[in-house]
Amino acid sequence: MDLRARITDLMPPAWEELAELVAIRSVADARQFPAEECARAAQWVLDKFAGLGFSDVHLERTPDGSDAVVGSRPGANPDAPTVLLYAHYDVQPPLDDSAWRTPPFELTEVDGRWYGRGAADCKGNILAHLLALRALGDDVPVNLKLVVEGSEEQGTGGLEAFVASHPDLLRADTILVCDTGNAAVGHPAATVTLRGMVNVVVTVEAMASELHSGMFGGAAPDALAALISMLASLRDGQGNTTITGLDNTQTWAGAPYPPEQFRSDAGVLNGVALLGDGSVSDMLWARPALTVLGIDCPPVTGSTAAIVPRASARMNLRVPPGMAAADAHTALADHLRAAAPWGVHVTVDLEAIGSPFQAAVGGPAFEAMSAAMLRAYGRPMVALGQGGSIPLCNVFADTYPDAEIILLGVEEPLALIHAPNESVDPAEISALAESLALFLEHYATLSR
Repeated sequence: MDLRARITDLMPPAWEELAELVAIRSVADARQFPAEECARAAQWVLDKFAGLGFSDVHLERTPDGSDAVVGSRPGANPDAPTVLLYAHYDVQPPLDDSAWRTPPFELTEVDGRWYGRGAADCKGNILAHLLALRALGDDVPVNLKLVVEGSEEQGTGGLEAFVASHPDLLRADTILVCDTGNAAVGHPAATVTLRGMVNVVVTVEAMASELHSGMFGGAAPDALAALISMLASLRDGQGNTTITGLDNTQTWAGAPYPPEQFRSDAGVLNGVALLGDGSVSDMLWARPALTVLGIDCPPVTGSTAAIVPRASARMNLRVPPGMAAADAHTALADHLRAAAPWGVHVTVDLEAIGSPFQAAVGGPAFEAMSAAMLRAYGRPMVALGQGGSIPLCNVFADTYPDAEIILLGVEEPLALIHAPNESVDPAEISALAESLALFLEHYATLSR
């Protein structure tokens, strides 16, 4: 029986397994869900991989208090290359339960897709690892290592710090980061770039207190109006991000993202234009992008006829490869201060910063994965970028500079990860599992 047939036979029980894992509310925030839920998920993962030959699999406590599942499985040839399999078992909170069409922690099939929090991000990827190894059985010609972390969604850096302080434990020739996905169902892709990010809070102060707009309006400086003016300077009329000192003309050399597909994937309303003077791919993966996340000012309901003395905004700047996150932070802060009108007082506080990532391509592992995906999906693998940040990839690259890092997974636009009604197409799980199995079969040959 070939790999595809084996995986097809394994899919019905795989539903039951994913249902078990989705039912565990493994949000790594004890303020929202009991910490025991993450402990249950970690033990579930540990038990499954222990049953697949990872005899030393165990839990490692990371500096942020989360537990990572870590283990290894030697191949028949100790001189064969080592492959590290990565995923995470923690999930985003469900947000508004009433916005879900199905119970968020109950795997439910609707129109061929499997719905539930974590079904795609990232428990579906854990399942793909398990299916690939089961399909191969004892015949895995490479050495395997495993790490499944428990706080990726919280961004608290537990595994990043652990890797840096335990470099030999996870050292590998190739690292398969299964936490991304394809541009569309059935269209195989490897993510080769990740944008970094800078989060800041800018605060504008103009007066000691509120003042009656009838008595003082016209001469008194309005902090909210000043903030609006500053924020408006961060984009031009076409929607390009225009931060002084940051290049906003770079272009994307990988696979294109068709505008109509993007409009559908993003739910852009009829008649609303897409932003920027570049292609969709340029705007998403090659250029800086500034988003205003929130504003502190009087709400509409309850506001009075008063001039606002103080206002703040929280912003997220996505930073493409080739641009240093620290330089982007400096440019953003300098731009905001320079754009402030009327001499208002401006403070810019840094909340978080993360570097962009660019994977090396063309090595034996990338070649082997490209061939594996072509066989599994029936069409060539393309290179995509991703607007999100995975700081762990930079830690992997710094700690293991000779390793090939390949990002892939079951997530695609219809999966709605991080949003209500997250789902996964089971065909993506089976195709990824087949790709992983084919890769593990043939990588050793290509790496010699």
